[in-house]
Amino acid sequence: MPRYGLAAGTMALFLALTGCRAQPGAGHAEQTVECAIGIGADWTGHCPVERDGDLLTIRHADGGFRRFLIIQNGQSVMPADGAEESSNRRVDGDRTELSVGPDRYRLPARFGEVLK
Repeated sequence: MPRYGLAAGTMALFLALTGCRAQPGAGHAEQTVECAIGIGADWTGHCPVERDGDLLTIRHADGGFRRFLIIQNGQSVMPADGAEESSNRRVDGDRTELSVGPDRYRLPARFGEVLK
């Protein structure tokens, strides 16, 4: 067998096996939240959100993300890391607008009940 045959076969097997892995969130509808990422950015509804217990991860289109801790029995969140100033306020009665640095997010008012 030529030398490159074994390497090519190993690579093909590796690619086949990694292609069979279950993808995160496979079979589940992706949840998104409204977001405005950066100074002066327009609102968009395209920031995927993932929940792992009391930790929310909101992903940005550019590959960035922010992590938040759900606190006060699911009625509020706070940044899980980082030193940028944050604030939140209730908007439209059933949503909370969260700001961290130049980024803004609109989340359900009761994170614990909605984002599961």
